[in-house]
Amino acid sequence: MRPTLTLLTLLAAPLALAQAPAAVPAAAKPVPVTAKPVPVAAAGGKLDGAKLFMEKTCFSCHGKDAKTPILPEYPRLAGQGALYAERQMKDIKSGARSNGNTAAMKGIMFLVNDEEIHALSLYLNSLK
Repeated sequence: MRPTLTLLTLLAAPLALAQAPAAVPAAAKPVPVTAKPVPVAAAGGKLDGAKLFMEKTCFSCHGKDAKTPILPEYPRLAGQGALYAERQMKDIKSGARSNGNTAAMKGIMFLVNDEEIHALSLYLNSLK
């Protein structure tokens, strides 16, 4: 019987890798969680929200178009107000918001910094 992969299992995978034995070559070891995420820049040095949406795995729960989430209780993000979306992401990241399905989001939010959150919120707002 194959084990079922859940979002929590996938989120726990980096933690399990971080605790891997010392025999693992240094190049194969994961980057510590405390490392600052590397911004995804578009041409001209500005962050590309569309690219971030894909690379930071937002699409895996909210849909590639940000309109078709995998579960009905997950929000549709396309067209969301930029200031609102940015505040929600920051509140989830900081723990100020911890209701509903924010536990799944909290595990992902360590992947993005404030500049990336801003770029994501502008991108989501641009979608119709």
